[in-house]
Amino acid sequence: MTDFLTLDQLDRLTAYYEALGPIVGFLLPFIESFLPFLPLVVFVVANASAYGLLWGFLLTWTATVAGSYCVFLLVRYFRDTAIVRRFTEKRLHKLIHWVDTNGLSPLFVLICLPFTPSVLVNVVAGISNIKKVNYFIVLFAGKCAMILFISYIGYDLRELLTNPTKLILSIVAIIAMWAIGKFFERRLNKRVERDFEAIEQQKKQQ
Repeated sequence: MTDFLTLDQLDRLTAYYEALGPIVGFLLPFIESFLPFLPLVVFVVANASAYGLLWGFLLTWTATVAGSYCVFLLVRYFRDTAIVRRFTEKRLHKLIHWVDTNGLSPLFVLICLPFTPSVLVNVVAGISNIKKVNYFIVLFAGKCAMILFISYIGYDLRELLTNPTKLILSIVAIIAMWAIGKFFERRLNKRVERDFEAIEQQKKQQ
């Protein structure tokens, strides 16, 4: 394990990954859109390290946008079927209704944050009444900000691991993004619950 973590081994691993070709670099983040347990951050760093900051960023960005939009389109196509309704629990219905009411701004914020469960955002957007072109624009812009941030941190792994200042700053930045994501997630949940309860009370009063 120690030998595997040396810088020379890391360089060889990066070279091996690059030798697999950009198709693999595209497919991994694309598939992650369907299988959220896969580590998107690892794929972003691997592409940026293997293909450079610019090309690695573009490769991951186009792949994750394409994959996320495919999930959105699939859910939109099957949203009225029994199988989608079966796996859409009441809490998710509240979020969908809230998104329909508040528009694209909260989705854009969630997409920008690297630790947001993107598949959940894509499913909610697919079941909601958001127009396809509008969601594509939000997805396109939000993923750009998120992928660029991670790519910039991880495109030079050798410098990152040998420069304590950059390593510490990167760790702090990642922790900060995680904390910001959790903050917005809790705040969003509270707003969804509050707005949904207000709507229910208005219905009872009518």
